[in-house]
Amino acid sequence: MKTITVVGAGKIGSTIASMLAETGDYRVELVDRSEASLDALPALPRLTHRVADVATEGALVETLAGSFAVISALPFHLTTAVATAAISAGVHYLDLTEDVASTRFVKSMAATASAALIPQCGLAPGFISIVANDMARDFDSLDSIRMRVGALPQFPSNGLNYSLTWSTDGVINEYCEPCEAITNGRLVSVPPLEEREEFSLDGVLYEAFNTSGGLGTLCETLSGKVRRLNYKTVRYPGHAAIMKVLLDDLRLGARRELLKDILEQSLPTTRQDVVVIFVSVSGMKQGRLVEEIYAKKIYSRGEGPSACSAIQLTTASAACAVLDLLAEGKLPATGLVRQEDIPMAAFLANRFGCVYRPDGSGITNSQGRQEKTAEPHPADGARRHAKAAGLLPA
Repeated sequence: MKTITVVGAGKIGSTIASMLAETGDYRVELVDRSEASLDALPALPRLTHRVADVATEGALVETLAGSFAVISALPFHLTTAVATAAISAGVHYLDLTEDVASTRFVKSMAATASAALIPQCGLAPGFISIVANDMARDFDSLDSIRMRVGALPQFPSNGLNYSLTWSTDGVINEYCEPCEAITNGRLVSVPPLEEREEFSLDGVLYEAFNTSGGLGTLCETLSGKVRRLNYKTVRYPGHAAIMKVLLDDLRLGARRELLKDILEQSLPTTRQDVVVIFVSVSGMKQGRLVEEIYAKKIYSRGEGPSACSAIQLTTASAACAVLDLLAEGKLPATGLVRQEDIPMAAFLANRFGCVYRPDGSGITNSQGRQEKTAEPHPADGARRHAKAAGLLPA
């Protein structure tokens, strides 16, 4: 039985730890600097807690002794500390960050690492690159890849049409940092919150605009192979305009802690959310211009204390699936492993990755990709996050 260290006992980190412990295949140690946060979590077999501050030099290296892998579920500015400790301890490393600078640091250390370094193992970046790259391989030549993802409240009730579904630091960071894209075959940097567009899915109108980090390493992988490649975050219409007022006109982009405080004091949190995923790939197949689409909506599951929001479900499931594939020997055991290097078929076949599979209400092609969004379906009534998500047998 392999020991896994999960660092960060927030919504995502605690969900990952619970999912892994529930399998019975892993011993999990959940690490956080807050003893109160750890004590507030339900007790589970094979799940232990440890109080440690990763910002303290050397503290995490000792904690990682004997671990097979560490998963960082911390805010982006602490990612490099966990990666450094993992490399020093010689254990496999996974994270969820969207931060470009942190990922560059991890990549720079990969050549000399004795274990696998797998950054950006969430939804976007993460699964979005797996599905886009898998679709792209079917084309004789590529023209355009459009990747759109959003975590939204099912029932928006304020002027921003938004609720806090995950890290406020992460949201602000992706709204403020430059964004990578490929335009006319060239790798370029584009400004966040710009190039707004609208689209409709299942009769619901959305807007999408540039945000940072969602492409992961895909720009580098497909540079010179595609005319246009971009990633945009999905929101309900009107959100981008208000955020531009806050960030630009009121200059809160330069006062991120103040903006974080305003958002966290003003916007509600919710578990009644929906994750919208839309990937479009176009190019030439057998002399014809063809477009292929993966579209899916994933809803929150369960009720009460064991409820799992859609963003918890999708992010945690993706990280757990990648860890499973690594533990099964289906991914390289050393060096950098990019999300687009992960086979989509193996990911979807995994007990955790199955959350991204099309279900019976969607129309699928021969590769199992969904071309029509699925309707929400009820939880299976199981008692924990993973079982409420339908990922594990009762």
